[in-house]
Amino acid sequence: MQNRILTGCLLTIGLLDSAHAIDKPNIVIVFTDDQGYADIGCYGSQKNKTPRLDQLATEGTRFTSFYSQTVCGPSRSALLTGRQPIRSKGWGMPASEITFAELIRDVGYQTACIGKWDVSNRKAIIERMPNAQGFDYYFGTLGANDGGGVTFHENNKKMGSTRDMGSLTRLYTDKAIDFLKTRRDPEKPFLLYVAHTMMHTIIDASDRYRDTSEGGLYGDVVEEFDHETGRLLDTIDELGLKETTLFIYTSDNGPWNQAKYTDNKKGHPEGSIFWGDSGPLRNGKGSPYEGGYRLPCIVRWPGSVPAGRVSDAIFATIDFMPTFARLAGYQLPEDRQIDGTDQSDLILGKRDTGREHFYFGQAGVRKGKWKYLKAKAHFHGYAVEDDRMKIEELYDLDTDIGEQNNLAEKHPQKVSELRELMLAIEGTDSLRDADNRR
Repeated sequence: MQNRILTGCLLTIGLLDSAHAIDKPNIVIVFTDDQGYADIGCYGSQKNKTPRLDQLATEGTRFTSFYSQTVCGPSRSALLTGRQPIRSKGWGMPASEITFAELIRDVGYQTACIGKWDVSNRKAIIERMPNAQGFDYYFGTLGANDGGGVTFHENNKKMGSTRDMGSLTRLYTDKAIDFLKTRRDPEKPFLLYVAHTMMHTIIDASDRYRDTSEGGLYGDVVEEFDHETGRLLDTIDELGLKETTLFIYTSDNGPWNQAKYTDNKKGHPEGSIFWGDSGPLRNGKGSPYEGGYRLPCIVRWPGSVPAGRVSDAIFATIDFMPTFARLAGYQLPEDRQIDGTDQSDLILGKRDTGREHFYFGQAGVRKGKWKYLKAKAHFHGYAVEDDRMKIEELYDLDTDIGEQNNLAEKHPQKVSELRELMLAIEGTDSLRDADNRR
């Protein structure tokens, strides 16, 4: 690949200690859309029944300080590249970006992407579609379902469309299962990335699940999603892949939950509420408060990832790229800034600490228990700043996860420290460097 430093030595040194030497794991990522932190039982939901995801948490590790991004396109480019969205460009991710699928395929993995792509400006731009970005097989939609319909592509070919939003969760699961059963090369490890359309905007459930939950239509969607994720897990188990597969469940950003959208939006069924539950977190999608960025994340790999563990270590989707590098044995590119950090020891239970800090794009930064937001923090247009005063904010997330008690005046030195950290992240070795001129 031109201008890409992809070949060379595998990162086998330090992969795992000699007492825990294992083969390269298969990797499955299930990525939901606009799901709230407290939408599922093991994260606090009292009305949505999610037995399969709750079971997944008992079989693996549940992370409670896991961060994605605050809106969908940037979330996907960050996940795929390990780079802050201001570099990887979100919906407009250029062909020059390097995804973990490209890197992992070069070390012998078979790769597949099912579902919502959303980094090629929602257009069929061949050099920016999944096949050109490291995926051997693709089936899904290039964008969201904002208008109540989607158009499918299989690899680079258009394959029809639908306005039946209630069919998508099962369809994507069927395609993922088909990959595992009929398209997978049993001689190769694989990476399967399943990016669901639900629970985004025009939500709907199938006839089997509609009007069956205590949570209205949104609850129906959550419970159907739980069932379909269970089907995928059952297939992995039935194929004898459970002990060799690293399974990751998470989401792209927090839920729509802004009061200005209480009226039906773009074709929602009459009376439906199309957003999820942030639980104890403040605000939701589009916001730099915890409700916009902090998401559920459950990781299972029997015999390697501790079962029944709950971790509050800081961990993020941008860490997937370097974490997979260590586990799968590929080399990270050296010609660009990678913002993610290797979290393999964290997920394998070999350490309790995670990231030192997390950057909330154009808004602030978290370090340890402290979170700083600048006075003019960035909010996406549909997010609501609720009763926020435009002043610097400082929160102790250990005691105030809901970000209600601004401690900036009480701890001016901490404010100064985190402000400087944020500026350093945005500084010469980071967001104003040559990456921005690609």
